[in-house]
Amino acid sequence: MNNQTMTYDYTVVRQFAIATVVLGIVGMLVGVFIASQMAWPVLNFDTPWLSFGRLRPLHTNAVVFGFGGSALFATSYYVVQRTCHTKLFAPALAQFTFIGWMLVILSAVITLPLGYTSSKEYAELEWPIDLLITVVWVSYAVVFFGTIAKRRVKHIYVANWFFGSFIITVAMLHIVNSAVLPVSFLKSYSVYSGVQDAMVQWWYGHNAVGFFLTAGFLGIMYYFIPKQAERPVYSYRLSVVHFWALSFTYIWAGPHHLHYTALPDWTQSLGMAFSLILLAPSWGGMINGIMTLSGAWEKLRSDPILKFLIVSVSFYGMSTFEGPMMAIKTVNALSHYTDWTIGHVHSGALGWVAMVSIGAMYFLIPKLFDTEIYSKKLIETHFWIATIGIVLYITSMWISGIMQGLMWRAINSDGTLTYSFVESVQAMHPFYIVRAGGGLLFLTGMLIMAYNLTKTIAQGKAIHAPIPEPQAAH
Repeated sequence: MNNQTMTYDYTVVRQFAIATVVLGIVGMLVGVFIASQMAWPVLNFDTPWLSFGRLRPLHTNAVVFGFGGSALFATSYYVVQRTCHTKLFAPALAQFTFIGWMLVILSAVITLPLGYTSSKEYAELEWPIDLLITVVWVSYAVVFFGTIAKRRVKHIYVANWFFGSFIITVAMLHIVNSAVLPVSFLKSYSVYSGVQDAMVQWWYGHNAVGFFLTAGFLGIMYYFIPKQAERPVYSYRLSVVHFWALSFTYIWAGPHHLHYTALPDWTQSLGMAFSLILLAPSWGGMINGIMTLSGAWEKLRSDPILKFLIVSVSFYGMSTFEGPMMAIKTVNALSHYTDWTIGHVHSGALGWVAMVSIGAMYFLIPKLFDTEIYSKKLIETHFWIATIGIVLYITSMWISGIMQGLMWRAINSDGTLTYSFVESVQAMHPFYIVRAGGGLLFLTGMLIMAYNLTKTIAQGKAIHAPIPEPQAAH
């Protein structure tokens, strides 16, 4: 094989990497706007398509599937080539996944503000868009597993196991939960009814968190932390145990979203039990990620990319401690339906998913354009602005949420409620302002990142790195 002619396929990686930054800004901008609407409802402008109810699903879809999805496509396509020492299988199909995924996001941007929704959390898009998602996802699986099948090294690196499990599980979740009966071009009804619909939805909803927002991003952690730290993974054995334990446990945790509902008690308890078991593999993964820095801790002082990656894993550890605790029925009796849940979600979404994605993009984009990062100082600035933003966001929601829960269940000696619902809303107002401020800081960090990476790309050139001989892997 001639090293000069055989090169990795980076085109689609570059496209998804740039889309990650752009869609991150779009999704977070909508997030800051709707957070501001909670503090100042006048920002609804009495316009249906600007109302919180229409824009909130747009925010979650743009951030989870636009920003997060693009980061996963970019990193998985990069990692699977580098660790398998081969080009992408079916590059034209890989290109189709980019175009198809961007069409999905564009469709969400058009239909959700107009009120076309299936009303299922994280699965709001209507059936024609669901069909497009399915076609794109099957194509993604063909490219990813096709590349693994033609690998030129025997071993399948652990990051690919996590990416592979995320691809397979998300396909299953999406197809089962999105089973509907269409009644018109943009309206359909779920084939499930009542509490069965709720259970299927949260089997999907929680595992979208478990596999889309956890397993996929653990694939990023297992490749980019060792690369940036220039250290081997702390324990390869632990990574294998982490993978299988997570895969078998996560899928059962969904019913903890439905405590104190019409869902049968035994199902709620099963969801709680598996959520508590989940703490072990989650923390195993966190320890593996952080301890990879063993013997190289001093790098944290001078390397802002490593700061992003390691702090993201710390947030992962915190979120995966908090989640099982909130799944305990007695804790959930206080936290259910409150802002505490929103704080928990964002400690995972901003602290873990966004931070690890940002770290990966800072690593990846200079390499894809054969240049150095424009400004390390700006990465450092971004890190501190983002971290302060997250802390403000989640602490304000913790305080607001616990206060809400306590106010809602406070009763007078005669059995009447101590506070009206409006009084609890009034008490939450200052915390909503703090939350909007925290979100604004995080968005500011994303804009700094966009500037830094635009300057980086401008000074570089699109490259195709040569593929090493298989022996070079050993």
